Amino acid sequence: MNIAERISPAPAATDAEKHRIRTGVIARQLDQIAPGTARVRTVPMTTDRDGEQRLATWVALDDALGGPVKAAPDAHRAARGLLLRMLPAADWTRPHIYDAITGDLSLDEPTMPEELHG
Repeated sequence: MNIAERISPAPAATDAEKHRIRTGVIARQLDQIAPGTARVRTVPMTTDRDGEQRLATWVALDDALGGPVKAAPDAHRAARGLLLRMLPAADWTRPHIYDAITGDLSLDEPTMPEELHG
């Protein structure tokens, strides 16, 4: 093996590989923040504190079966902060659900069943 072969750069990761790696990192960190977390739901809301309107975010941590993960408020803030850092392009002014198993971030808005659309 010559020197050029030993120092050649590694091939660039594909988008799918980057997504898989990021998903694994987020899942591991969420599990460290609040063990058992499989989904994170965020809902921006306005609160009134001493007559002043403030923007806040409600955060729910769910397990793989959809049940709540018991965690301290600091864990909820940490999970939100992790998602903000790892997925900066998302529009966090809207409600989202992050699936730590698949790595999918989607809007979490109520929908009406198709048969009720008139």
